[in-house]
Formats: sequence, structure tokens, C-alpha cells
Amino acid sequence: MEPLWKLVYLLEPAPVTLILTAIAVTYASATRALNYGKEMERNRDLSEASITLDRSQALMIPIMSSCSLLLMFYLFSSVSQILTAFTAVASASALYFCLSPYVSHVKSQFGLSDPYVSRCCSKPFTRTQGLLLLICVALVVMWLVSGYWILNNLLGISLCIAFVSHVRLPNIKICALLLVCLFFYDIFWVFYSERIFGENVMVSVATQQASNPMHTVANSLSLPGLQLITKKLELPVKIVFPRNILGSTIPGNSASDYMMLGLGDMAIPSMLVALILFFDNRESRDTVSATDIQSSKGFKYFWYALSGYAIGLVAALSAGILTHSPQPALLYLVPSTLGPIIVISWMRNELAELWEGTTPNMNEKSHMAEV
Repeated sequence: MEPLWKLVYLLEPAPVTLILTAIAVTYASATRALNYGKEMERNRDLSEASITLDRSQALMIPIMSSCSLLLMFYLFSSVSQILTAFTAVASASALYFCLSPYVSHVKSQFGLSDPYVSRCCSKPFTRTQGLLLLICVALVVMWLVSGYWILNNLLGISLCIAFVSHVRLPNIKICALLLVCLFFYDIFWVFYSERIFGENVMVSVATQQASNPMHTVANSLSLPGLQLITKKLELPVKIVFPRNILGSTIPGNSASDYMMLGLGDMAIPSMLVALILFFDNRESRDTVSATDIQSSKGFKYFWYALSGYAIGLVAALSAGILTHSPQPALLYLVPSTLGPIIVISWMRNELAELWEGTTPNMNEKSHMAEV
């Protein structure tokens, strides 16, 4: 156990940036999920694009995650190029999903025309959408070429936001089931997997670098500029920050040169925060708008959940510094986010509504008001 004074390391640029980024991503994921939910209510044809987990699906997530973890532990070198290619496609799609609302907002603010370039598909495709898609693909290609950590983080954040927006939890009961299962999942694979598999499976998978298929193709075709294409890639399944983030040199490829946080350590708590945001929005829809987060009448539980996430993340990083060993972040994040919501909602006699409630209908109250 390290002395407590070493917690001052948390004030260094890398951990501060990591903490602030993770909190911002959790906030952005929840608010994007709320806005996307409203879009689905306005456009019923979009409802199939979202999945609401039931009990069996929630139980399957830790099981499938464990199988995927073992597959990557034993066969990562064999499947890494396929996995990288799949991740690149998913990242471009997620980045497009995250940026499209901002492009639409700018277009409407300035009254820009946006003619259709294709009407062959089930949905029309505009010139702006085509340009945005090209930008997203270009960013993914830049990541494949350079493997730069900022691009890795950008794609990872996009994947997190898109996942939280498309995969929803219906109530606190299913949410608690999922979080508790993943709580023990994280503890087992970080603390106990080495006893069974001879190596810390979670840490091993998290620190592995994937073979770059773009480098493989360029090498087989003897294309010029091969030396400019990175041979190995950090997959955007985590966000990473160089420990000497303010230094003048780029750190090497050693995992010890980076601080990292798994995507699941942002996405899973964000699902709870998004659920709470849906609940708060439904309860306060008649008095505040979805973006009015300053009012004390709105989002009663949202700030508790987000603050709990920040506290849990700091606790996880502190434990890592004091024990000088990898920590399962969900060990700290699950109690710090789920616990306050259950306790406070119970004190306010709203636990039953949260526990058994369904994903809120964003237009329900407005329709009732019109009637």
C-alpha cells in the first residue's frame, strides 16, 4: 500500500484530463440518448433502431462479454485484423451519428440549402450528409494510418455515445440486475482470472495492440509510403492519455506510458445516467425543457448519478495509485452511481416508479396536454 500523499498524482494533467473526459462523455451519452429518444417518438420508423434490454438480455451481456474476453485473450492475434476492420466501420458509423445533430443545427441556423443527391434508398440522402460521411471516413482512415491517440479517443467516445443511445434500459430493476452482474464480472476478470488462466485476462486484453489491416494490404501490394502507416493499433475500446501529456515528445508504445479507461467503464454507467435523465425529463416536462439543467425543478436525480460517477471514478483511480495494481472500475462505479439513486428515490417514495417504470414516452405528456 502506497502512502496517502501519493494521491496528489491525481492532480497531474493526465488523470485530471481522463476524469474530466470520462465525466463529459457520460453526460454527452445520456443527453444524446434523451434527444435520440425524442427523435424516435417523432419518427416512428426509427423505433427499430433502438433496443430496450429485458432481463434475459441483461443477463446475457456479462456472459457474452466473458466469452469475447476469452476469445480475444487466446485468439487475438488471429482475429485482430478482422476486428480492426469491423471496428473501423462501426467507428465511422458512430462518428456520423454523433456529429449529424450538430451539422443539422448549423444548417438550420444559417438556413443553408441541402439538396438531395440520392433518392434510391429508403431514405433520401442529402449533400450535407454525404459530406459528413466523407469526413467521418477520412477521420477513421487517418486513425488507421497514424494510430494517433487523440483519434483513438475520438472514435472510442463516438462508439460509447452511439451505444448508449441505441441500447436502453427500461427501469431500475433491469439496470440494477445488469450493473450487479457486471460488478462481479469486472471483479472476477481483474482480480481472479490470473489464478485460473495464468495471466490477468482483463489487463492482457486491454493492453494488446491489433495488427493494422491497412499496413498489411499496403505491404502485400508494395505501395509507397508504407513506413508512414502504423503496423500496430490501439483499438478504440478504451480512451488513453499519455502520462506526459504536456510534454514535448510523444510517448512510446509501452502501456505504462498511458493512462487508460475502458469503454465499458463509461458506457455501462452512462446507461444508468441516461435512464435517470429519461425519468427526470418525463417528470419535469411540463415545467422545464430538456436542456434546462440549471433549474432545481428539473433533473432531480441526474446530478446525483453524474456526481456519483465522478466520485466512483476518482475512487477507482485512487485505489490504483495506492495499491499500485489494476483496479476493476465497476467495483467503485456501480455502488457510487446506483446506490445514491436507490436511496434517494426510496426516501422520496419514488423508488417503485423507477423500479418498475418503462422507458418514458417523450410525447406522452404533450399529447395529453393537447387533448
